[in-house]
Amino acid sequence: MCGIIGYVGNKEAMPILMDGLKRMEYRGYDSAGIAVFGDDGLQYEKYAGKIANLEEKLSGRPYKGHWGIAHTRWATHGEPNDNNAHPHLDCSGDIVLVHNGIIENYSTLREWLIRQGHQITTDTDTEILVHLIEDVYDGDLVEAVSVALARVEGTYGIAVMSRKNPDTIVAARNGSPLVVGHGNGERFVAYDVAALIRHTNHVIYLDDGEMVWITPDEFEISKIDRTTVMHDIEEVEWSLEEIEKGGFAHFMQKEIHEQPTTIINAMRGRLNREEGTARLNGIRRHLEELGQIDRVILIACGTSWHAALIGEYLIEELARIPVEVEYASEFRYRSPIIRPGTAVFVISQSGETADTLAAMREAKRKGATALGICNVVGSTIARETDGGVYIHAGPEIGVASTKAFTSQITVLTLIALLLARMRTMSMEDGIELIDAMEALPDQVKAILDREEDIQAIAADYFRSDNFLYLGRGLNFPTALEGALKLKEISYIHAEGYPAAEMKHGPIALIDERMPVVVIALRDSVYDKVINNIREVKARKGTVIAIATEGDTEITEHVDHVIYVPETLGCLTPMLSVIPLQLLAYHMAVLRRCDVDQPRNLAKSVTVE
Repeated sequence: MCGIIGYVGNKEAMPILMDGLKRMEYRGYDSAGIAVFGDDGLQYEKYAGKIANLEEKLSGRPYKGHWGIAHTRWATHGEPNDNNAHPHLDCSGDIVLVHNGIIENYSTLREWLIRQGHQITTDTDTEILVHLIEDVYDGDLVEAVSVALARVEGTYGIAVMSRKNPDTIVAARNGSPLVVGHGNGERFVAYDVAALIRHTNHVIYLDDGEMVWITPDEFEISKIDRTTVMHDIEEVEWSLEEIEKGGFAHFMQKEIHEQPTTIINAMRGRLNREEGTARLNGIRRHLEELGQIDRVILIACGTSWHAALIGEYLIEELARIPVEVEYASEFRYRSPIIRPGTAVFVISQSGETADTLAAMREAKRKGATALGICNVVGSTIARETDGGVYIHAGPEIGVASTKAFTSQITVLTLIALLLARMRTMSMEDGIELIDAMEALPDQVKAILDREEDIQAIAADYFRSDNFLYLGRGLNFPTALEGALKLKEISYIHAEGYPAAEMKHGPIALIDERMPVVVIALRDSVYDKVINNIREVKARKGTVIAIATEGDTEITEHVDHVIYVPETLGCLTPMLSVIPLQLLAYHMAVLRRCDVDQPRNLAKSVTVE
């Protein structure tokens, strides 16, 4: 949520800052602003709405200066308007600041600052920070930021400049990501590597409770209390091309089509055919411990929570270990019981999800070994967990997750295979599962090749106001995920249910205006699902079925069929979710929705 980009160096700052903002648009925002110091002093603008609005306001009057910061805001305190947009200035106009996060004690600090004579002009919690810094500033910006932040409770990623400290930016983080980029005679700070990758792939990821000051030629990282900290400069492995659309209409469409490749990447080097097991180096030192566990807890939010539900089925079915799936946002508030013999996995695409981080820390506080499943190298979850597995999906720009979901399921299948082979599964069964996994990329591609057929179905139903998604077993979480995708990007109300639960309430909604998407694969509960379809049809409902190739019987019971290739039962969600992603995508396009940046949503939720 929100974006920060700061630049100091030997080039004009404004084009770099604006490009950085555009690279972070997918994070979700409702206003944007920029501030540049140059020969003409401080120049800044901030406006509600899209970055294009800001760009239009700036056209014809380029800001001159080699030193600046910019921001996209996702409102928490104060409505999204021009005044509440960032950056914020102190009373003198000398200090300028941008901020991601929430200042929890801002009301107390605000009252104190007003008593000290500060003029508070916005409804935000952020403005409090710049006045706190102003209150203690005596020429040393780094020291002023350090002293001010010692009074703050809450989360923040900030970047600060002062007219009296030329060519210097001070940044700090606590619960909101910040990365420092290093170029030739230039340096950057940013919320996201995507904002920097055009200019440098050499970065340092700040940890919580750390701050940095940068100039074109030097930098220093310390704790907020000024204790020096050392970090190695890391090299980002992905390229600018990976965050371009590559000829697709939207990032989401591109990322749906990347899944044959991202599934391969999630498996690459991790399948041990000789022994019929998985090789996961990130949790290798915990193998002895994992061999003794009698309980697994999977913690996640949103789409990652749906992947965790599938992981529950996989681990219980294959490894015969009891699994609990927890919403990260609820986990730490209900005094969870974590006994010895429990393995905790936290799942997050970004590795920065605030609720998931809090849950992870609570699990560790209670003595658990916390293992991570995430996508972003150098993210907080990657650094703070005791071990884990990267999903290697590459940058995911579309706010509605697609390729990260299937990559998470792939990794959870690998974990289930590893645990199963340590316990109950034969080598022959392990090899059979590996064979089926290796066939998945081509099977996904076969579904993608039928995109036009799915687009035609979307054209029949994109004006609908409500949808119901039904599935059983492993495909109940898939139904949840399909409904979530439709809600996220098309703004059509949709609910996912276990098919048998339809009779316990949702059946009251079914009529000729309620399309029902049913995952009806040829598996052990196929006949039960057909009965559920009959119940829908008896009430004049329209049924779109996701079915197994070769199943001609189902055409007698439904209005539309989307076929997926046959695979092992435990792998069916990897295939059945692809048509649901495409269906949601094309309905959103037909409804003229902003597919990549749905309203009110952010890619990485870094506040509670």
